[in-house]
Amino acid sequence: MVAKAEFDSYYGRPVIKPPSWEARDIAGYFFFGGLAGAGSVLAAAAQYTGRTRMETALKVSSLGAISVSVVALVHDLGRPARFVNMLRVFKPTSPMSMGSWLLSAYGPAAGAAAACAVTGRLPRAGAVATGAAALLGPMVASYTAVLAADTAVPAWHGAHRELPYLFTASATAAASGMALVVAPPHENAPARCAAAVAALADTVAMKAAERRLGPVAETCRQGKAGTLLRTAQALTLTGAAGAALLGRGRPAAIASGLALLAGSACTRFGIFQAGVASAEDPKYTVGPQRARLEERERRAR
Repeated sequence: MVAKAEFDSYYGRPVIKPPSWEARDIAGYFFFGGLAGAGSVLAAAAQYTGRTRMETALKVSSLGAISVSVVALVHDLGRPARFVNMLRVFKPTSPMSMGSWLLSAYGPAAGAAAACAVTGRLPRAGAVATGAAALLGPMVASYTAVLAADTAVPAWHGAHRELPYLFTASATAAASGMALVVAPPHENAPARCAAAVAALADTVAMKAAERRLGPVAETCRQGKAGTLLRTAQALTLTGAAGAALLGRGRPAAIASGLALLAGSACTRFGIFQAGVASAEDPKYTVGPQRARLEERERRAR
């Protein structure tokens, strides 16, 4: 007879190596990338509906956001050459490889769209660039969730189904907030609608992720991550409500937009901190293994 398997860590040490990423770099990379990608989609919608000031402002902000995102990524990598080296391989099964190529395609498209909008030159080329940036935007906003979930970190991998939806909703809230800040009130109706939908989707996705994580969801409710995620929910819901009810006034629109931006940033930093906490505590790695073993034994009986 074989003794019953027992999962435990070695002298209480972490089972996996906690992420060595800097929160400022990688969580910032997540946030600014999402802001850029979702902003390009809203910019294309603004161009299609004739909201010229919103269109131009969002194209410029998307270019700025993706630039900051890439700088944060390169800073974490240590040397710019490491980012270039990732382009030597095209591997569809690798989120890192596909993300590098995605950024390389999206960045020039966002730059061309912003340049044409600001200068007023080459409108046809600008329209093509705007369409390309809008097409790639949702992938830019969500692929970082796939990148995080592809690791062994319990709080990220355990929510691999919900994390892309959460990141996309958070990115949409950030882009809506940016639109409320930079656009005049008579042009911000689509942003106010998008903010309401994004806030609802953000809340639903977060609750679904916590349900799937089970005991690991404690990392999303406790410590630094818990504080950040509670703050994120409060800011996102407050910003969306303010945009819907008071967004026709310029001061209220700006305040609501800033709340949405801050809420989205807190979401990204909170998810990052939850992942670190789940990797550092062995019970969140050992516990799910024990639960899976017990479930298999229950089904066998």
